[in-house]
Amino acid sequence: MDIYERSLARHRETQGKIEVRSRMRLESQEDLSVAYTPGVARPSEAIAEDPGAAWDLTWKGRTVAVVSDGSAVLGLGDIGPMAALPVMEGKAALFREFAGVDAVPVVLDAREPDEIVSVVKAIAPSYGGINLEDISAPRAFEIEDRLQDIGIPVLHDDQHGTAIVLVAAMRNAVKVLGRDMTDLKVVISGAGAAGRAIAHLMVPEGDQNRGAAVGQVRICDSRGILAPGRDRQDDVKETLARRTNPDGETGSLRDALEGAHVFVGVSRGGLLNGDDVRRMASKPVILAMANPIPEIDPAAAVVAGAAIVGTGRSDYPNQVNNVLAFPGLFRGALAARATRFTDSMKQAAIDALVGCIPEPTRGRILPEAFDRSVPVKVAQAVEAAAREAGVCY
Repeated sequence: MDIYERSLARHRETQGKIEVRSRMRLESQEDLSVAYTPGVARPSEAIAEDPGAAWDLTWKGRTVAVVSDGSAVLGLGDIGPMAALPVMEGKAALFREFAGVDAVPVVLDAREPDEIVSVVKAIAPSYGGINLEDISAPRAFEIEDRLQDIGIPVLHDDQHGTAIVLVAAMRNAVKVLGRDMTDLKVVISGAGAAGRAIAHLMVPEGDQNRGAAVGQVRICDSRGILAPGRDRQDDVKETLARRTNPDGETGSLRDALEGAHVFVGVSRGGLLNGDDVRRMASKPVILAMANPIPEIDPAAAVVAGAAIVGTGRSDYPNQVNNVLAFPGLFRGALAARATRFTDSMKQAAIDALVGCIPEPTRGRILPEAFDRSVPVKVAQAVEAAAREAGVCY
């Protein structure tokens, strides 16, 4: 029985991955009177007098909603809300296991951004944060942007969780190789949710590449390099092009790879071969994160000259896994009672992940997913950044 059949059998055995349990003892009439009627009236009155009291008197201060429409599930595509439920349950289980954060999967039979935004705003009072998950681009960008003013932090993890872990991996990789981030030429394959967020962190807001985290970034989609004014280019890609490629360089992915120091893959499996790696600068870094098949086989990348290789898979070294970011991100935001995520909070998460590996090596540029100290360190850094930014209740 392979891993897929074992997973199916296990899910049938447990009937899902999560459950709800009472945190109060319910063994007597007095217990019932305290937990429910008549005693529950007093905490309800306290919250009515001061809505902020809900953070201490209910699960709001420790609970996140994992919201998805099932339109862009990793490796499966548009499978709809019901089929996405096992994935959202899994995300909720990881929140609890790695950060002690309770999470509730909320799958929506809705596709229009107006509908999704309306539903999330309506359920927001029950939660301390919203994790948007597996919503297709470019709708995901609009939905996340429109939910930034609801008073609790909202994060599309496919964008920001991936970007945070990826940038941390890259920083440690170049440290191993003795390079400077500002001298790097980076090629990102994939202009969707993850590619957009990675570019945002590598090229901060401002005068194009001036002061950028890396020297040069080129983003490619199936049609080649994103360039300003390219035909049939939506507004999201046009903005990315202007931000990362102000000089209007054009060409294919392979043209972009010429002399590049880092390849970041958030696109599709089997995209590159050894000749593509040999186009790059000496001893390049390959972070091929397509799942379940990376953009290039790690062994083939090494044979072709790659110095450091990372993937999204757990059966290869240097796994770039969102679980290193999102549990600590939300734990820190909840601890601070943050109203939103700021760039400084995301940068604090990157710094914390980098610091988890004081002496990185070619085979270890990120901590292990089961290193339980990681979400704690990330949470502490994010909480401090939130307080410094002044985005707390």
